[in-house]
Amino acid sequence: MNQALQQLIHGLRLEKLEENLFRGSIGDTLIKRVYGGKVLGEALEAAQLTVDERPAHSLHAYFLREADAFHPVVYEVDRSRDGRSFSARRVTAIQHGQPIFTMEASFHRPEEGIDYQGKMPDVPPPEDVAPVQYDLDDIASQPARFQRMLTIAAPFELRSIDGAAGSKDALGNPIRRSWVRTTDRLPDEPDLHRAILAYLSDYGLIWTLLGHHGFTLQTENLVVASLDHAMWFHRPFRVDDWLLYHCEGVASTGARGLARGHFYTRDGQLVVSVAQEGLMRVIDAA
Repeated sequence: MNQALQQLIHGLRLEKLEENLFRGSIGDTLIKRVYGGKVLGEALEAAQLTVDERPAHSLHAYFLREADAFHPVVYEVDRSRDGRSFSARRVTAIQHGQPIFTMEASFHRPEEGIDYQGKMPDVPPPEDVAPVQYDLDDIASQPARFQRMLTIAAPFELRSIDGAAGSKDALGNPIRRSWVRTTDRLPDEPDLHRAILAYLSDYGLIWTLLGHHGFTLQTENLVVASLDHAMWFHRPFRVDDWLLYHCEGVASTGARGLARGHFYTRDGQLVVSVAQEGLMRVIDAA
């Protein structure tokens, strides 16, 4: 198995310190600032470890402080409610004695109901899209932003339909579309697949707007950070099978931007929806 994917899976195998208290692994990049998706995926896994036979159907999270990649994060789970059909959990991520992240997650006992979804966008299949190539041999000499993006992407096979700058839909709205899957087959553990997709969902979502405004990874006077993140899990999926990540920019104002995304299976099933607001601060060079 790809070493980066092994490291990602290992990081999601949280250490149980006490009832409702878990510890994550040391950071996944070569730079000090932790990738937000790592905290998100570990927080979801911490919540999942306290719930039996009820898959997560939604989560809503806030990033409060920058996390230090060179020290582990501790996750405290509050078992807010266990009802007949739903369970609710609140997770607080703590580092150096301070909360750095909070998340509310809801879990639902599987049951039948009304079935509907919007149509999947018309895109070429993954076989017709060129793979994104990574050069990891000299990663330590690359700028911090490149280091982050390369190491985050390393456990996945990505095929970008629109390229780094993104594209526009028929109305001129910014979009970025990519096929994605893990580089190797994963265990048959639905909770693991959900945690890995939570990790991935933070990757490049807010850049849908930044590319639209002409910013790139080379833009030095740009500060970007996740502020909040929401996910809705609609249907079962495997993250080691091809998923289309369709991202669209909603609005940018006041140094913040809102983007949303949808994950589809290759046969057109909408499996997960995502929304995120991020900081998009341009530093005045003067």
